[in-house]
Amino acid sequence: MKENVVMPKGLPRSWECVLAVLGLIILFPILLICALLVRFSSPGPIFFRQKRVGFKGRIFTLYKFRTMVEAKKGPLITADGDRRITRIGRILRKLKLDELPEIYNVLRGDMALVGPRPEVPQYVDFSNPLWDRVLSVRPGITDPVTLRLRNEEAFLAQVEDKERFYKEKIQPFKLKQSIKYLEKRSIKKDIKVIGKTFYVILFPHTAPPPSVEEIQPSYLK
Repeated sequence: MKENVVMPKGLPRSWECVLAVLGLIILFPILLICALLVRFSSPGPIFFRQKRVGFKGRIFTLYKFRTMVEAKKGPLITADGDRRITRIGRILRKLKLDELPEIYNVLRGDMALVGPRPEVPQYVDFSNPLWDRVLSVRPGITDPVTLRLRNEEAFLAQVEDKERFYKEKIQPFKLKQSIKYLEKRSIKKDIKVIGKTFYVILFPHTAPPPSVEEIQPSYLK
């Protein structure tokens, strides 16, 4: 990908490292409980590992708590009602606890606390200039687009061809909205996003999802 794309900077890397270490220490009891629940609720590993595209197109391994049964094959897109999701997995997904191990990715430097969600290589079009801009920063655990699309799986459950709907409609919406934030980001705004993330987890209704009309124009442009 191109190397000349520059975006305003958010939280300094040194701050993120400190926050990541503190997060792992403070959240250790919750991490341990989640790990035990996953381990004893269904056969398979505790952690889900998947290759994602990171800063400047570099591939890294993303870590989450496993929320699905083990399967050699299956769609990359997950929607509400997916039979692969375990009972414990549904709870972890609803509370976003499955994403806590990504703090380790932040500590490693693969991800940032705030930034566009990392995508699987199969869904990244390196010839698309929008991707040049999004991949000019490290992907993050949360950002304003992620908060609005926290119920993305509900959107996908309403369509038959989930992969096409995701690639042709949801993903363009994500890219354009992520760029809008990145072009005006700052340390103060990143801190606000982190605070709002915790607030939205506790009070989901405070981050209403986009309407179909909002997503459709981003696809047509």
